[in-house]
Amino acid sequence: MEERLNYLLQQFTAGALSEVEKQELLTLAESEATMLTDEIVKMITAEENFADTAIDDQKWVPVLDKILAVDKPVKAPRKLLLNTFKWAAAAVVLIAFSFTAYISLSKKKEHVFVTDVAPGGNKAILTLADGKKISLSDAANGDLIEQAGISISKTANGQLVYHIEKSAGAIDDTKVNTISTPNGGEWEIRLPDGSVVWLNAASSLQYPLNIATSKQRRVELTGEAYFEVAKDKAHPFIVKTVKQELEVLGTHFNINSYIDENVTRTTLLEGSVRISDLNSSDTQLLKPGEQSVLSDKGIVVKKVNTDEAIAWKNGYFMFDNEKQESILRKIARWYNVEIEYADPAAKEVMYYGTVSRFEKISKVLRKFEQTGEVRFDIKGNKVIVYKE
Repeated sequence: MEERLNYLLQQFTAGALSEVEKQELLTLAESEATMLTDEIVKMITAEENFADTAIDDQKWVPVLDKILAVDKPVKAPRKLLLNTFKWAAAAVVLIAFSFTAYISLSKKKEHVFVTDVAPGGNKAILTLADGKKISLSDAANGDLIEQAGISISKTANGQLVYHIEKSAGAIDDTKVNTISTPNGGEWEIRLPDGSVVWLNAASSLQYPLNIATSKQRRVELTGEAYFEVAKDKAHPFIVKTVKQELEVLGTHFNINSYIDENVTRTTLLEGSVRISDLNSSDTQLLKPGEQSVLSDKGIVVKKVNTDEAIAWKNGYFMFDNEKQESILRKIARWYNVEIEYADPAAKEVMYYGTVSRFEKISKVLRKFEQTGEVRFDIKGNKVIVYKE
């Protein structure tokens, strides 16, 4: 496999790839991202003279650009996946943390962590209208409970599903359920109106049991969630957070509204939404591919890479020139760890890249160490950050 990857990469850089070989390389980029990274590093180190102190990283920039610019025929869309090539490209971007760092790393011993932390997974607590709590990660698959003519079940893939019974009468609009994820947890829920919500770590969603029949489908969010709202023009879907209110008719969007973040970010993938600042009269209408950033100064709308906003939902950490401090807050939530900075200057280091959320924390941290900018120690449930 390694020899084949090396051959395909050599053909690629020489501009001699056939169409069949191009598709083979793209397929391997999706399934063998780590091996692909290793082979590209080998190509670089084989050509660079390590006796020289200056390493020409820039000669490889066109190669990266060329790889990332390749277009791939779009397959039939699947409900829970993005365009497959976008993630093939994202996998290749793993090497873009820093070529200099990879080359430098080959000359020194890899940092060995004494302890490690496993990634998060499907963990959530469902709090019913009567106050009863159900640990969804511990509950068996199948029907969990029936309340007010609505049955709640847990599927084999960990999704929480609501189903309104035909015999159900009017549902009390004061009855609400709350689903909460801890640090290191995530969950997918299908609401009674058919809308699907993915909750990120350390988040909660509160929703009324009569959401499918009420004039306004109102939910409250803390933390981060990705929504695929069931279309219903007669019943607007409204998401309230601490600082904003969002109104939609049917669309796909992501909201990041953690208490420990200075701003609330709403990213629109499909449809249209109206953002309202709860502390002012400011409102903005978002178009697909746009993100609103709500701060104390109001709402700012900008064009963004939507893949980055929902990378967490697809199993990745993805950052585009993002500060270490911001990245480590995400890692802290997902791995349920505390972050301590031995040197505050480490907070300001910027990164660009993509890393799987399902690796142990040591493997993720090594990616940052390979830049030569920072170093980490893991002590129990605490990650200590040093500036190199």
